[in-house]
Amino acid sequence: METIYLGLVIFLFMLAVFDLWVGVSNDAVNFLNSAIGAKAAKFRTIMIIAAIGIFCGATMSSGMMDIARHGIFRPEQFFFDELMCIFLAVMVTDIILLDIFNSLGLPTSTTVSMVFSLLGGTSGLTIVKLAHDTTGLSIADLMNTEKALSVIIAIFVSVAIAFFFGTIVQFLSRLLFTFNYKSHLKWKIGLFGGVAATAICYFMLVKGIRDMSFMTDDMRAYIDGHSMTFIVGGLIIFTVLMQILHWLKVDVFKVVVLLGTFALAMSFAGNDLVNFIGVPLAGFSSYQDYMAAGGGDVTQHMMGALNESAHTPVYFLAAAGIVMVISLMTSKKAHNVVKTSVDLARQDVGDEMFGSSRMARSIVRTTMNAFNSVMSITPMPVRNWVRKRFNQDEIILANGAAFDMVRASVNLVLAGLLIAVGTSLKLPLSTTYVAFMVAMGSSLADRAWGRESAVFRITGVLSVIGGWFITAGAAFLLCFTITLIMYFGGAVAIVIMIAIAIARLVYSHKKYNKKMKAETSDDLFRQIVASKDKKETWSLLCQHIADNQSLYLTFVIDTYTQITDGFVNDDLRTLRRADSALRTEKGALKKMRRKEMVGLQRIDKDIAIEKNTWFHLGSNSCQQIMYCLRRICEPCEEHVDNNFKPMPMELVKEFIPLRDTLVYLLKRTHTVISEGKYNEVDEIRAECDRLKESLSRTRKLQMNRMQDVKNNLAVSYVYLNILQETQELVSSLRHLLRATRRFQTNEYDA
Repeated sequence: METIYLGLVIFLFMLAVFDLWVGVSNDAVNFLNSAIGAKAAKFRTIMIIAAIGIFCGATMSSGMMDIARHGIFRPEQFFFDELMCIFLAVMVTDIILLDIFNSLGLPTSTTVSMVFSLLGGTSGLTIVKLAHDTTGLSIADLMNTEKALSVIIAIFVSVAIAFFFGTIVQFLSRLLFTFNYKSHLKWKIGLFGGVAATAICYFMLVKGIRDMSFMTDDMRAYIDGHSMTFIVGGLIIFTVLMQILHWLKVDVFKVVVLLGTFALAMSFAGNDLVNFIGVPLAGFSSYQDYMAAGGGDVTQHMMGALNESAHTPVYFLAAAGIVMVISLMTSKKAHNVVKTSVDLARQDVGDEMFGSSRMARSIVRTTMNAFNSVMSITPMPVRNWVRKRFNQDEIILANGAAFDMVRASVNLVLAGLLIAVGTSLKLPLSTTYVAFMVAMGSSLADRAWGRESAVFRITGVLSVIGGWFITAGAAFLLCFTITLIMYFGGAVAIVIMIAIAIARLVYSHKKYNKKMKAETSDDLFRQIVASKDKKETWSLLCQHIADNQSLYLTFVIDTYTQITDGFVNDDLRTLRRADSALRTEKGALKKMRRKEMVGLQRIDKDIAIEKNTWFHLGSNSCQQIMYCLRRICEPCEEHVDNNFKPMPMELVKEFIPLRDTLVYLLKRTHTVISEGKYNEVDEIRAECDRLKESLSRTRKLQMNRMQDVKNNLAVSYVYLNILQETQELVSSLRHLLRATRRFQTNEYDA
């Protein structure tokens, strides 16, 4: 029995490695968002600074893992085997949930995930124990629900406070520096840099260093008693230092951003480490206590020993720090989560990741009405002065940056300061929530959410906030279920659930890599948005459109073949897959058109006027092809789903050559666009005309056949529809060829 549970402890540590990996991938947004968004330094430099901060924070952490040991449950009321079920279920749940959010590119809270997983697992076994209890135990004897309540409060408090102060502070900072901030630095920068550096160092002192393992009670008491001295002294020293650095031509904003990145990374590793290794270490301590008691019956050994605080050995902390650093440096999903936050906060226009929602529309409408009311009573001189200070035509952005250094500095300084103040006042502020909502508030103050993007951005913010609550609910329910399965299923169920968790990670990784390969064009779009050279932008846009049209034609070939094969072979599963693919592609096509419209706005005006017609004709042709495919698929799927008679062989033999000819023309069109062989367009369009004539003759023949009462009308109607829509598809293909040639070249129709 001891060997089995030793194996479970080893499994817990293996799962801890996975948890550290997926957890860092998600929480990286907390400290990377501002530096990456403002291009404060090379990406590699930013990652190195963050990695050093993470390793320092992890290795110097106090290692206090009390929340996992007795923060949610009362360990003295649980047996060893019960707690091991809870610990394993928590780790499996945590890994699955965080990986899902990473794959979606949404930031969430590792604290919420762990706390509510513990709460769910404990609730499951609490119900079991109360159902069989004869001693008069109550829920309060088994669970500590106060912690869960504090986490829920933390969401509301953090969201409101961070967003409000982010908006106000960024508004005042922009009034001070304007978007042309480099021309307003003379004496302001020293004071700004001094305040910023002091706030960051105070944050490191209160939230980071204060709780490190090397700190004694006397040192903590000294810090608490001399906080004001540290603040005033730091303000004077850093103000002078930053002014000198400015005179020496050093970018003070860059110094502030990189210092803030290091501070938040260190604090994250030091304080959130419990979210990743707290549960495995609690399991290890449980096993040690069980063995120290001489082993025996696991169902009779109470775990009151977990009520004692335990300091984690430094080698565990160092190992965790190494895993976190490796994850940060190599995880593509971490970059994806950061991208979500940066895109929601970016200053310029671009592709919006989120759609529209009724709540977002209501918020925008209400806010605009309130803003207009305030503006109506504001004196005209004040309005003109504010408008001048917020002149976005003067904005200074690094190449490829989403926002400028002023906003990046405000994000980091304010996030650190709010967390530090919240900690000192015992307010349950979450690092994840504060960092994200400060960034959103500052982007609102900077007028990054224009009328064309506000609805989409707010939908994104609401989606992220909603995801935090979903995390809580999902973590509770999933861990509740898994705990009961493991408890009643025994060793077999435990092995199965662990295998499912690992399989989920492997599957998710493969699926994510496939998704990333499919979105390589996004890299090209980012180059289009970042480019300042109109000629380069035009060249990139042409390539972007050609690449995506080529991919789309490949999709059309595969889907048309899939639909027709599914109908001919009476294969419902194939038709349903095609229908699902069409729904997905419809959204992708719409998204791609928005991206390319953004590109058109960035090229030379004369070229844009000349090419606009052909761009829209090409785009509309792709849309019409999509409609044709959907109008073919729906009746075919309905016919097969109703178990009607399949297509007669004589009709199959008649249709297949026509289908193959269309596929051949689609493939030739794909080659023309992908390889730029536009001299072949006239020849392909002539072949399209011949195919249209063949389809027209076949369609008329089919209509004549339908007059014969012996023919099956159900099959006949679907076949007639296929012929009609295929003919329309060929017409749209001709338009696409013409439009693409006129857009990509200066050649005219023969």
